[in-house]
Amino acid sequence: MRITLITIAAVVFIVTCIASCIHKPQLTVASSDSNFPADVAKILVDKCAIDGCHNSASYQNSRGLLLDTWDHLFDGSVGGAAVVPYSPAFSPLLYFVNTDSSRGPVARPLMPESRTSMPATPLSETEYNTLRTWIAAGAPDKNGNVPFASNPFARQKIYVTQQGCDLLAVIDAESNVVMRYIPIGMNASSIESPHSIRMSSDGRFAYVSFLAGTYIQKIDTRLDTVVASMQVGAGSWNILHLAPADTALIASDWTANGKLVFGNTASMELQPWKTASGSGLFVYPHGITSTAKFDTCFITAQYGNMIYRYAHNIPNYKKVSINGKPPIATSNSDLSSPNPHEIIMSPDYNKVFITCQGTNEVRVLDAHTNAVLDSIPTGAFPQEMAVSLTKPYLFVTCSEDAANTTPGRKGSVYVINYNTHEIVAKIYGDFYQPHAIAIDDINSRFYVVSTNANPLGPPPHHATACGGRAGWYSVYDLNRLQPVNTRQYQLTVMPYAAVQRFRQ
Repeated sequence: MRITLITIAAVVFIVTCIASCIHKPQLTVASSDSNFPADVAKILVDKCAIDGCHNSASYQNSRGLLLDTWDHLFDGSVGGAAVVPYSPAFSPLLYFVNTDSSRGPVARPLMPESRTSMPATPLSETEYNTLRTWIAAGAPDKNGNVPFASNPFARQKIYVTQQGCDLLAVIDAESNVVMRYIPIGMNASSIESPHSIRMSSDGRFAYVSFLAGTYIQKIDTRLDTVVASMQVGAGSWNILHLAPADTALIASDWTANGKLVFGNTASMELQPWKTASGSGLFVYPHGITSTAKFDTCFITAQYGNMIYRYAHNIPNYKKVSINGKPPIATSNSDLSSPNPHEIIMSPDYNKVFITCQGTNEVRVLDAHTNAVLDSIPTGAFPQEMAVSLTKPYLFVTCSEDAANTTPGRKGSVYVINYNTHEIVAKIYGDFYQPHAIAIDDINSRFYVVSTNANPLGPPPHHATACGGRAGWYSVYDLNRLQPVNTRQYQLTVMPYAAVQRFRQ
């Protein structure tokens, strides 16, 4: 696995748990029913799950990390996953037991923590390597069962691109913790910035585009591994859109003289005869949606007051104003213009919703006539949108909303009734520059991902295998529109786009 610019704050909180315990002079002996392999149990149970620290009586005061059994370890802590199977470089547990920076990140205070009341010695090199080797092998239990490996065909998951590194985080929807990190990208010498991610309707494959890559990658969501790449050439590949039947995809090249490329998802081959580009045809094209038949697509022009309506089978090309003024697309950000960012269809394909980051609103257009139907005010800098299929809710992340007055927090999520256009709720939660949002209709939850890219945001809690600033995600109840818990699930550098596997 390649390690570059990454910050795993996810990693951080979790492991801080190990640091916040209070040692007492009584040790807990590794029990035979901990379900850890014997050599791992001797370390985690004997030296960590002790009185005053990570045992059943004390773990709530140790940031919620319980280490008395294998199963409890993978519940994580208030900061998310402590161990990510197959990913020792991104498992924060290892940071706090490491004494040698040449073998990986070192975090303080060192664990086991030595105190006057209970002297402790650091883990030996052999003990550290025992844990690292175990995690690299998938962190199996004593019977060889790997965490989160069961039910691969139907497991509900959420996938989040890590734009500051070449990773894809996989979140288990039952436990809410990161269950895997998938290495993505093809250039081992540089960061290619995975940006957009889309999921096939059957949950079988996910597709990822890269800002600094020349291809789109296809991920098998049963194996959680890259299975194919489609060469699309040089560009700043921002947004992907899948055909409703999952047979084809479109990608936008976010440049001043941008283009659209079309590809076959089965063969992962580019369809060059459909590529639309050149002569300023598309100026900074960004968000993409389409009709149910996939014969016409709608693309936002990032700077200006318009979207493109492009019937690629004819082809037929039209500039559509979203504010009643002559349609203009520019190469400069003018905050007096709507500057449409993202675009999404209503579930019935009759309306188009557009986030306007310049004017802090969501514009609503008739998908058939292009008529502007409404303008819905939002918080500052609206970005991504997601739709629930069990409730008439459109969710909008507002990355720079200063109305979130909690110290160290910025941003909001607006919940809009997509039928009536009424604002159902304004959520000011544990966010800092929220961007991605994913809806889990099956478990009645939604996930809000904070990029935390601004240096004024909460600082990373410790250095990791990569540089940069860590982001996180928060989990909300879809029925109550309230957090399901107080946890801040840490991720790596600039988590950006999210998608759920399976929808009801």
